[in-house]
Amino acid sequence: MIFLKLFLAFLQIGAFSFGGGYAAMPLIQAQVIDRYGWLTMSDFTDLVTIAEMTPGPIAVNSATFVGNQVAGIPGALVATAGVILPSCIFVTGLAWLYKKYRNLVLLQGILQFLRPAVVAMIFTAGLKILIPAVFTSGAISFAAGDVNIRTVVYFIGALIALRKFKIGPIKVMVGCGLLEFIVRWGLRFFGA
Repeated sequence: MIFLKLFLAFLQIGAFSFGGGYAAMPLIQAQVIDRYGWLTMSDFTDLVTIAEMTPGPIAVNSATFVGNQVAGIPGALVATAGVILPSCIFVTGLAWLYKKYRNLVLLQGILQFLRPAVVAMIFTAGLKILIPAVFTSGAISFAAGDVNIRTVVYFIGALIALRKFKIGPIKVMVGCGLLEFIVRWGLRFFGA
């Protein structure tokens, strides 16, 4: 019976949480704390922490964590299957519809209209990450000491590596991380 409850609880979460993992958190809290009492609020805090720091979607990580806490590895598998099933059905349906109607002029017009909006959303998300990384105050300001010069240098270097030299993004990220490690170690070692 617990497996069916886990599956149905996370099936609802997967079906009705639009907007990403953070949007799913109130639904997860309502199911696992309020409705079933599987976790305490302290456990839920641990859940949020673990779901954010592990690779993968937050809702899937949360389902795996809760399922494991409630019913071990079989519970983790059942809860995870429940949370991903609605997305699998939805995406499969969309893929079938796209394949069937991809040559329609109306559909191509809609997709053409959506592309700039998607680019704008990605650009906005990038700015939300870039501005606090470059400006220590978290807002665009060119006051003395407010611009993190190392971050600007890494950003320009990463752009050049990606665009001009066609180095893969993972290699660029690892390279920037290693460079920052060396710089910090050098500053600490030489007392600067």
